[in-house]
Amino acid sequence: MLKQPFIDEVSAKVREILANTPARDIETNMRAMLAAMFARLDLVTRHEFDVQTELLARTREKLAALETRLTEFDKKGTS
Repeated sequence: MLKQPFIDEVSAKVREILANTPARDIETNMRAMLAAMFARLDLVTRHEFDVQTELLARTREKLAALETRLTEFDKKGTS
């Protein structure tokens, strides 16, 4: 079995070699291109999505309660 220090050393050498090749530029350019593409998509963050999901759940609960109250008022009014 390979020892962890050996794996770390090989990994570091591979990163060093890649840093001195066009592969590093390609990675940088791809990241920039993807960031620009995502910006144009007008995406929301996970936090914003979770906040809106919670707000919608509370709104649905309030709507259900109001519907129940309205049904009770209708029953009292027709009696």
